[in-house]
Amino acid sequence: MVMTATDTTPQIPVRLDFDARAPGFSRAMAHLDKAATKELDKVDFDHRLRELVRIRASQLNGCAYCIDMHTKDARAIGETEQRIFALPAWAETPYFTSRERAALAFTEAVTLLATTHVPGEAYEQVAAEFAPDEIAALVGLITTINAWNAISVSTRAWVPGSYQP
Repeated sequence: MVMTATDTTPQIPVRLDFDARAPGFSRAMAHLDKAATKELDKVDFDHRLRELVRIRASQLNGCAYCIDMHTKDARAIGETEQRIFALPAWAETPYFTSRERAALAFTEAVTLLATTHVPGEAYEQVAAEFAPDEIAALVGLITTINAWNAISVSTRAWVPGSYQP
């Protein structure tokens, strides 16, 4: 982190311009994102829940750029700040439905799969609330946001705060 003498705002330096250095892969990621969105649209997956999933995975992965992007996108489609602010403690708040709780628990289990190995309880909970096609679309969404997070966190390719919806 770099701070200039005239500015007390920390500047997070870009490590690697990923889009310029891996343009083919960057385009493939954009196609993957579109494919995941198509699957979500096909099963009429709630748009606000999509953003909550993206935000929660990005919080767990420490992806400042994606947190900024998806909180802006969530607010733009009517998500409340109260629910966005409560995401790190979603299990201890009354703000989320059982369906949303299942999706958030599953998001955490898949995002942390090296530690959790996605326990049966997380899958059973999501399967109780979502049809198989919806679960498949959710897995696609979680996989995609985790891939974006991995690129962003490792390369710092995109500057947090620069996203404009």
